[in-house]
Amino acid sequence: MTSSSFTIAALATAPAAGAVGILRLSGPEALDVGRRLAPGIPEQPTPRHAYLATFVDAEGRPLDEGLFLYFRAPRSFTGEDVVELQAHGSPRLLRLLLARALEDPRVRHAAPGEFTRRAFLNGRLDLTRAEAVADLVAADSEAAVRAAAAGLSGALAARVQALEAPLRELHADMEGVLSFPDEAEGADAEVAERVATLRGQAEALLSEAGRGRLVRRGARVALFGPVNAGKSTLFNRLVGESRALVDDEPGTTRDALEARAEWDGLSVTLFDTAGLRETPGRIEALGIARTRELLSGVDLAVLVLPPGGTPSEAEAWLREAGGTPVLTVDGKCDVVAAPTEGSPRRRVSGLTGEGVDALRADMLGLLWGGGTPSAVALVSERHADALRRASEALRSAEQASRVSTLEVVSGEVGLALEALGEVSGTVVSEALLDAIFQRFCIGK
Repeated sequence: MTSSSFTIAALATAPAAGAVGILRLSGPEALDVGRRLAPGIPEQPTPRHAYLATFVDAEGRPLDEGLFLYFRAPRSFTGEDVVELQAHGSPRLLRLLLARALEDPRVRHAAPGEFTRRAFLNGRLDLTRAEAVADLVAADSEAAVRAAAAGLSGALAARVQALEAPLRELHADMEGVLSFPDEAEGADAEVAERVATLRGQAEALLSEAGRGRLVRRGARVALFGPVNAGKSTLFNRLVGESRALVDDEPGTTRDALEARAEWDGLSVTLFDTAGLRETPGRIEALGIARTRELLSGVDLAVLVLPPGGTPSEAEAWLREAGGTPVLTVDGKCDVVAAPTEGSPRRRVSGLTGEGVDALRADMLGLLWGGGTPSAVALVSERHADALRRASEALRSAEQASRVSTLEVVSGEVGLALEALGEVSGTVVSEALLDAIFQRFCIGK
């Protein structure tokens, strides 16, 4: 019996007490096995109809009362016969029901993501929509939820298809000219222009990779600067609660603190770091070393300067951030009534809240650019790598169209098609599928 001919079973809800727990079965024997657990169900139940059922053990003794739902192939999530038993959410009860299902030799436990994998293999979902299922389950911000929902509805698939279809047509035209030059005369006209247009589309989609990464894992922002500049007070104000200790004594923060916030739906992890100075104590020096390490790995650093900070002092502190983008602000503006003469920096006060909303908007603008986080296509690292290879191949094809032969151009366009196929799933290996679906939870 092949793996795909097995009926698979798994719990589709978390292993914790709750109002409802779901046992899901998919495969050719799903209905027969489901009816053994719920013997009162008709031999040919109405698809998509909820039956009130009694779930029993191997001796026929009642275990629970709940709902029985049957989805007939191919009109189901996986494209196979699917049965769901919706019981009360007792983890022990659900394990008993699952064990009873697995007693049947035709049934095995589902692997992580196997229900969604079968949906992909049976043509119910393309690969971008299948991956969006896992993204939606893992989403921990409004932007991530909305972006994953857009992916699940086919937004990313449509954009990839809009690039893949004309690229495939161009490739066919060039191959036709190469194979049948007399019959396909003129089909290769304007190759350079067509390649240039498609390269622009690929690079436009690739440009969203950074935004997709921010939505997927959230943004990381560090506050840094000299001691006693008001970083911790500003950190507490941005977070919305008193997380960092605040004191007039310099060097109060000895280690990096972190807290999560959500701005315009985007998850942001904020770090309050140890103040930097030339002669710290031993413990404080360790915190300063950690600050410098942290600055190299965040998406944005906010340099908070004390009242009266000069442009030359700001330049010295900016070097601490290395290549990380930096937004510079004057902290403790409640202490200094007027801005430093000639200073273009925004003035903020964590104590009074002055300038903090505007600072938050500036930070989000630097992280995100324009638009709103919820409007982004959720491009993963895998997608970004494939789109990068497609863009590079099309760039090479565009150059070759001016100086080389049609064979070279066609070969580069073929490489771009292969890379795009890894996103849509038209070109995909078993190893790649294993890697993708291993990150799914069991039962999904």
